[in-house]
Amino acid sequence: MDKLKKVLSGQDEGHSDGILERANQVSTLAWGTRMKGFAVCFVLGIVCSILGSCMLWIPRVGLAVFAVLYSVGNISALASTMFLIGPCRQVKTMCAKERAFATVIMMVCLVLTLCAAFWWKNNGLALLFCVLQFLAFAWYGLSYIPFARDGVIKLCSMCV
Repeated sequence: MDKLKKVLSGQDEGHSDGILERANQVSTLAWGTRMKGFAVCFVLGIVCSILGSCMLWIPRVGLAVFAVLYSVGNISALASTMFLIGPCRQVKTMCAKERAFATVIMMVCLVLTLCAAFWWKNNGLALLFCVLQFLAFAWYGLSYIPFARDGVIKLCSMCV
């Protein structure tokens, strides 16, 4: 358990002298507080996404409410891991070469979802961007599981 705590808190790696790393080390939370923050953010993200899906069927405003709640849910679920590994390390892992493309697509689709729902008022595009946002988030999440992306690619190639 101690090894897991060290890895998740970033203490397992060599120390860096960057300003962001020093600020991150000074503002670290206790292990229990990190776990509580992770759980609250992750559950809040799931609840927002499910609640947004339920609001989808409300006439006129349903899609806009769905787009906002679904996007907030994704942001909250993504931010939940910052409690475990810290914000600096989270940004570094998001920008790693195996995750950078999925991260960019996810963030672009998140912004386009909100633009389509509020600015362009195009329900079809908002729904399309929500689906793309979900797929990019799933692809991003799979990058943390060894060989998961390869398995999905092989599964999809077998279906075609």
